Amino acid sequence: MNGHILMEEFLSQIIAFLPQLGLGIGVFLLTLALSSWIGSLVAKQLSRREVDDELIILLRMLSKWSVRILGFMIALEMLMPGRFGSLIAGLGIAGFTIGFALQDVAKNFIAGILLLLQQPFNIGDSIEVGGYTGKVLDISLRTTEIRTSDGRHVIIPNGDVFVSPIVNFSKGVSRRLEISVGVAYDADLDQVARVAIEALNKIPGLQDDPAVSVMFQSFGDSAIEFTAYCWIDTTQVGLGDAKDAGVKALKVAFERDGIDIPYPTQKVISAA
Repeated sequence: MNGHILMEEFLSQIIAFLPQLGLGIGVFLLTLALSSWIGSLVAKQLSRREVDDELIILLRMLSKWSVRILGFMIALEMLMPGRFGSLIAGLGIAGFTIGFALQDVAKNFIAGILLLLQQPFNIGDSIEVGGYTGKVLDISLRTTEIRTSDGRHVIIPNGDVFVSPIVNFSKGVSRRLEISVGVAYDADLDQVARVAIEALNKIPGLQDDPAVSVMFQSFGDSAIEFTAYCWIDTTQVGLGDAKDAGVKALKVAFERDGIDIPYPTQKVISAA
């Protein structure tokens, strides 16, 4: 008899709790939809103001998750009135344990926020980081994605990106081009320098200042070695294309003026 009464009381409590449970779930689901709408609205408004894409990503995520956390707290308070403080205290202890276990995730998250705020590079920039060189495809709160020049899709944790040296090729419009060449020992070095400078002055994207220069550096095994230096405007031509044009221009000019680019040679002396 007592068991029957207890079961009835239990069922009545569950039935009485169902509207409260449904309301809490409804509030949370409404919050999820509202957070996505607010995130999209924030991104749309910032785009109209021509804010950087990376900052839009950060503010969109922060606004979305702020609304979701607020909705989760309201739903919990509706389900457990007056017990929210005790739950928070319990979650604090559990959160410390979980946080210690997920410290790498937290590190990448914080590094992602700092990267989006500091903006050492933007989406679409060509960068070198962590031994990889490529174009930035995406920056999230956990990882940075780049596509390398040979087509590899690389995902790098933001914690590694943040502590690594970053070379942003896109922020350096002017790039110095270096082409190393060797000429025969009997060549007129003044003529070599003059011909090389004239040839490189015709390549695309060349900047007038600093001017093209030639520096002879060493006596090689079969040639006198020098390096030609010039500065390229990368908004007009890629550095690789400019180097390709420069090597071709030097070869044509040297062949035209009879300047020999010798092959490495070895002299073999046989004993009689």
